[in-house]
This record gives sequence, structure tokens and C-alpha cells, in this order.
Amino acid sequence: MTDPPIVLVHGLGTSAEATWYNNGWIDLIQDAGREVHALDLLGHGSAPKPTDPEEYREVTQHLLDRFPEAPVDIVAFSHGARLVLEIAMKTPERFNRIVLAGIGENLFREEPERRDAIFQAIESGQSDDPELRYFADLPNLPGGNRSALTAFMQRPDTPKITEELLVNVTCPVLIVLGDNDFAGPADRLISAFPDSSFVGLKGVDHFATPKDFGFIEAALNFLDAQPF
Repeated sequence: MTDPPIVLVHGLGTSAEATWYNNGWIDLIQDAGREVHALDLLGHGSAPKPTDPEEYREVTQHLLDRFPEAPVDIVAFSHGARLVLEIAMKTPERFNRIVLAGIGENLFREEPERRDAIFQAIESGQSDDPELRYFADLPNLPGGNRSALTAFMQRPDTPKITEELLVNVTCPVLIVLGDNDFAGPADRLISAFPDSSFVGLKGVDHFATPKDFGFIEAALNFLDAQPF
């Protein structure tokens, strides 16, 4: 039986290259003999960069259209993980196994002030707050576009993710979260899935997660994609 293809989805303001290629994921997965697809979200990396928020209404469809036809194993980080869950709630049959990192309680919290602060930092390109300065600098990364990213954040009618809808995601799900990640804790998210497991990353914050070997090892073990 052929192993399912592995799809990798990055987070807000970054790219497949910065998140997966530069941190060694692609080489490791290919060394394991697995087919891998590292996808750029609309408005990011090598993907088209519309500057009209309306163009991002179907951002999940743009992502799904580039999935292989067969059910996939997927690793998704931060906002990319949220978008993957939007897809999985509606079309769970497209997934074989799912790894989610950098999300947790934040999926269920209403945080308009925090979201507005992040938006203002990205739009203006400046902030005195160290965490917000990270977001302000994202469009300066290779492939970044400030106008496209601000439009991405203004996506109309963003679907709400609820525990009742997550029950539809019946494939095995691994949640990986650093214990210093602002997205946590992960308890509600873990409990929402019929078949879930959890790996915590000691001393790891949100932004360090993609390059953390604990995350890489946990994800590849879960997907049976160990290179050696």
C-alpha cells in the first residue's frame, strides 16, 4: 500500500520556504521516501497576492484545490492549522492523519483587541511591543507583501470553529504545543476530537515551534515518516 502524500501548511505572514524548507522538513520527509507538498497560502510566498479582502473569502478553497487527490497526511502550523481545520470540518474524507501545531485555546477565544493590535502592526510596519514587532516585520520576509497580508487579515465571514463542528474530524489528530505558546492551553482542542493525542514542547514559544526538533520528531513519528 502506498503511503499517503504529506502536505505542509505554514502560518500567518510566512511561507512554505521559511517554515518548512529552511527548517529541514522537506529533506527529512523526502529521506523517508514520502511524497511531500509544501503549500503557500493565498497572499503568501509564491502564491498570488490579491489586495482586495474579498479575494480571501475562499482562501481555504484555494488551499484545498492544491491538495493531491488522495487523502493526505498533513502538518499545519498556527493560522495554517486553523484553515486546515475549516477544511477538515467540512470534508473530513480528504484527510488520513492531521498534525496541528501552534493552536489551542486561542481557536475558541474572542480576542478582538489582540487581533486589532496585530492588524495595526502589520498594516503600519511598526510597534514598540516585541511580540507585535514580529508581526510588523512579517511582510519584510522574502515573498512578503504588506498590502496582501492586511487584506488576508480582513477576510470576510471567517467561519467560527466550535467543538461541535470539530467532532466531524474523525481521523487521528496530533496536537503539538509549546508550553510558552500564547495559543495555549490545548485541553479543549484535544478533547474536541474523537481520536486525538498531544505532545507538549518544554520551553518552546509560538515562533520557535516550526524549527523545534521535538515538534519535527513528534510529527514525523505520528505520520510514520521517519527518515532513519
